[in-house]
Amino acid sequence: MKIAVVGAGILGINTAYYLAKKGHDVVVFESKEQPGMDTSYSNGGQISASSAEMWTKWDNVKKGIGWMFKQDAPLLFNPTPNFFDLADTFSKYMWMTNFFYTSISGKYKINSENAFEISVKSRELYFEIAENENIDFDLARKGAIQIFDKTMDFQKAKSKKEWIENMGCEWKELSKEEVFELEPALNRNKVVAGAIYTESDASGDIHKYCVNLGDILASKYGVSFRFNEQVKDIHGLDAPIISTDKDDMAFDKVVICAGVKTQEFRNKFGDDFRIYPVKGYSITVDLDDDISRNAAPHVSIKDDHNKIVSSRLGNRLRVAGTAELAGENKEIRKERITPLVKWVNDCFPEIKTDNFVPWAGLRPMTSDMVPVMKESKRKNVFYNSGHGHLGWTMGAFAAKFVSDLIES
Repeated sequence: MKIAVVGAGILGINTAYYLAKKGHDVVVFESKEQPGMDTSYSNGGQISASSAEMWTKWDNVKKGIGWMFKQDAPLLFNPTPNFFDLADTFSKYMWMTNFFYTSISGKYKINSENAFEISVKSRELYFEIAENENIDFDLARKGAIQIFDKTMDFQKAKSKKEWIENMGCEWKELSKEEVFELEPALNRNKVVAGAIYTESDASGDIHKYCVNLGDILASKYGVSFRFNEQVKDIHGLDAPIISTDKDDMAFDKVVICAGVKTQEFRNKFGDDFRIYPVKGYSITVDLDDDISRNAAPHVSIKDDHNKIVSSRLGNRLRVAGTAELAGENKEIRKERITPLVKWVNDCFPEIKTDNFVPWAGLRPMTSDMVPVMKESKRKNVFYNSGHGHLGWTMGAFAAKFVSDLIES
């Protein structure tokens, strides 16, 4: 079959990979000049199957209300309507309404368990791809440490042990001293009540992965990439026709992996999900001197209180965090970057942070946090989108699932 993939981020690249391996004629449309230039450019780096828990629970709703209007809050939602963009205001309110409903409806556990299943399978597929295709993306299989600064929060995390391990993940409890033994670079003055260590989790550079796998798709599997080409419409009666700003092409099937732009196709076809951009920020610190390299962590870290993650990517340190509902706005705000820099200075004081690269990206997140991996109401059109902050973690299995669905 001749199959189009719309988008060359982590979901699009992986989808193209599994379709091409099945022998299909695959064409990838990407509006940017190379793969992984939008949300898949500079995320936190964690392939964190053990952190696949959903946000849709009442505790998080209460925290979000408490953080409202606090400009450096881990989750920022401004309920004030934007009278200059009423369509976005409506989308945001509808998204929040369904998020709230999901949080009080008792779906948190079953949705989380489905997310764990996808994430664990996906993690193993990444390891297979790295080995089989011999691609470099700074993959580090050193696990992840989730640190807690309050005993109460640590106790809550410990209580999840049986549930998490039943999902196929490790959940090893660490004392404060064991944390510093496992990651000696961490500042010993950091307040740590305890931690959870998930040994099978990993980290890697999502952008390098997309670019290097894209090269292999073109050279080894014959995938055609149409970069700098924006998909304007998908139409036609049976075989879908893709119209871009340059051309029209007919296909047997189309897979939409268009990030936050997926919502535009959903609106056209009347499908039953809602995706809204949840903005995340990161900084990348070059460890370009011996002191910084030695002072930087090698194990990926998640700080529960600050909602910040860090990953060592070769001679760089990626630090990411915060979630902000602000529409399709990629403006990098100083008050959202400052907590990330401060966190590095507090946790790893010998790392030089005079120069760093800030970034902001838009996570495509569904209002119930369940990814969209299904056929559209429009025949022969499929979705693989809406994975939110777990796009990197879930991406490999989600792509394999959709590639199998197309042939079912």
